[in-house]
Amino acid sequence: MPEGDVVYRTARRLGRALDGRVLVRSDFRVPRYATADLTGRRVLETVSRGKHLLTRVEGDLTVHTHLRMEGSWQISPAGRRVPPGDVVRLVLANTEWQAAGVRLGMVDLVATAEEHRLVGHLGPDPLGPDWDVAEAARRLARDPRATIGEALLDQRNLAGVGTVYRAETLFLAGVSPWRPVGEIEDVEGIAALARRLLHANRDRATRATTGDPRPGRDMWVYGRAGRSCLRCGHRISRGEMGAQPQERLIFWCRHCQPGGPTG
Repeated sequence: MPEGDVVYRTARRLGRALDGRVLVRSDFRVPRYATADLTGRRVLETVSRGKHLLTRVEGDLTVHTHLRMEGSWQISPAGRRVPPGDVVRLVLANTEWQAAGVRLGMVDLVATAEEHRLVGHLGPDPLGPDWDVAEAARRLARDPRATIGEALLDQRNLAGVGTVYRAETLFLAGVSPWRPVGEIEDVEGIAALARRLLHANRDRATRATTGDPRPGRDMWVYGRAGRSCLRCGHRISRGEMGAQPQERLIFWCRHCQPGGPTG
């Protein structure tokens, strides 16, 4: 699933194409909003909130979308044919550009004043203007028995962190993903580190956490199971965390992040 940096860049791309322009096409291809029509309304702004996208238009309306695993927004010159079949769930266009939402995981149309119904549960966004590291740490520490690996993926704690940034943040912090939050002294430091990694990658398409963008050396542990740790040389481990069917992949170095499973 795209993480906060990818969604942030998607919001910027949508904003460059739509913000400040009047819609001449509005095509909701989801049953719930099949009759909705935004033509004639100006797009005010497009912003990201964690992994969510909010496109605000005149008349106190917000188009809320979520990419989930396979979704994307395809930007092209106005009038160009959109992808065939039933993969397109929403089209928004002005006289210059059109944005086609392909395989979007969520599409909603709500009053802007009611956005909280969709994103109000989210924790602080490391890439948002209201980032609050103390609040993020407080939320992460709410359940001291939870593993830090599970707590970091809970969007109610931090909005936008996924499996990539979880693995890379905990490696750089030297903390096992299996360690209970209540045993970690510097939870705020972990939240701040996650924010630094996301912020460093928000403006570039080639993601890297090591400072080396070359394939195979761009990540410390994520996607490197069975390969040598770039820091200590030990083999990188891979496992699953979370209750079924919500378990997610986790990568870590048993030497640099002691305290995990021994099997």
